[in-house]
Amino acid sequence: MGRRYDPERRQRIIDAAIRIVELKGIAALSHRAVAAEADVPLGSTTYHFAGLDDLLLAALEQVSCEPHAAIMSWSGELDDDASLVDGLTRVLEEYASGGRGRIRLEYELYLAALRRPLLQPVAAAWLDDMVRVLARHTSDVATARALVALIDGLLLQFLLTDRPFDRAEVRAALSRVVGHHGDGE
Repeated sequence: MGRRYDPERRQRIIDAAIRIVELKGIAALSHRAVAAEADVPLGSTTYHFAGLDDLLLAALEQVSCEPHAAIMSWSGELDDDASLVDGLTRVLEEYASGGRGRIRLEYELYLAALRRPLLQPVAAAWLDDMVRVLARHTSDVATARALVALIDGLLLQFLLTDRPFDRAEVRAALSRVVGHHGDGE
């Protein structure tokens, strides 16, 4: 019997890797686990991805496309009549309302770049995109970078605790970085 043509196999492998990382973390990722999750022969995973870093890169690129699109949509949401602080608070609240699972997946892949140089350009591009979008709404790039760092910290704290998203706390923190210390702007 000849080899069966399966144009979707590579994508199924990437999707399986994403599901494994989302449910069990990067430590659970192996060619064998991905093959089982994707319902493909083990050899297919190594045919399409020589190493796990290659598979993680493909997963990070796919997963970062969604936040990238979200980041680009922020610009439109931040252009309305609401203040930057109110707009960012609303965007983060909507993001957090989607649940911790997807945010955990994104940060797990994003933070994997700390030890996997192959992933660093994708993670860095994600940060740079966020800075570019926010810089259009701030007085300078340094403020935009500080906002990105704060957003990362707030989301990581959201993941690490069982506390619900606290709109007032997030708004107050964003106000401090933007330079508005009172309740209103």
